[in-house]
Amino acid sequence: MDATSQRLLMCRPTYFAVDYAINPWMDPSAPVDAALAVRQWEQLRQTYRDLGHTVEEITPVPGLPDMVFAANGGTVIDGKAMAVQFRDPQRADEAPAYRAWFEAAGFEMYDPKHVNEGEGDVLLAGDHLLAGTGFRTAHAAHAQLQEVFGYPVITMQLVDPRFYHLDTALTVLDERTVAYLPEAFSPGSRAVLRRLFPDAVHATMADAEVLGLNAVSDGRHVVLPAQATDLAAKLRDRGYETIGVDLSELRKAGGGPKCCTLRLRQGKASK
Repeated sequence: MDATSQRLLMCRPTYFAVDYAINPWMDPSAPVDAALAVRQWEQLRQTYRDLGHTVEEITPVPGLPDMVFAANGGTVIDGKAMAVQFRDPQRADEAPAYRAWFEAAGFEMYDPKHVNEGEGDVLLAGDHLLAGTGFRTAHAAHAQLQEVFGYPVITMQLVDPRFYHLDTALTVLDERTVAYLPEAFSPGSRAVLRRLFPDAVHATMADAEVLGLNAVSDGRHVVLPAQATDLAAKLRDRGYETIGVDLSELRKAGGGPKCCTLRLRQGKASK
């Protein structure tokens, strides 16, 4: 298995908190250790650097505690960046901050016509875009994604509110292989996944419940929550090298490694 060097965007959780509840993971009454969240995030960033990836950072904005979840900031493929439109007003001000970063970085910009929560719901898998809907990104956004990026879009219907973004229920391991939780998808979407990825890795509910599928793969190394031990073992059996990280504080807001990580694909050769 060959690893692909990646360019990644992250946002330090300087202002991380759980002040509201917009998904089943969030409980504003539960204590959050913000300093621990920063240390865990720094370990994730260092993990990427140790693997040879390039990590860029966007400046966090006060009052936006979920801005750490950079995957929701946009979709970037072949040098094109589609900005986002959040479903929930609590996150709305993240969208222009990320848009400004993409524009300053020189990406060709596109603005969303519908609710679209970025790479949280849009995953490039080989020559297809897997696009989630059901809780956040509107189904109507999928047509715009296809027009902008020129990849066939496959709609994935999510049915379990705990797995509200596609990247909490499925991870792309390489151009031919994914891992996913079958129970997170509608019967029709499960059938499509079986057709597209007959050799997929199936995660258990126990691993999904620690956001084990919210992982980042470079084709060889898979960075995933340390608590997802069964999934890690299955991946190693398939020849992947797994690296467990502890993001337990950020999980209190429903986030894991992938949520904190946006892939910046500059051109076709780096997809």
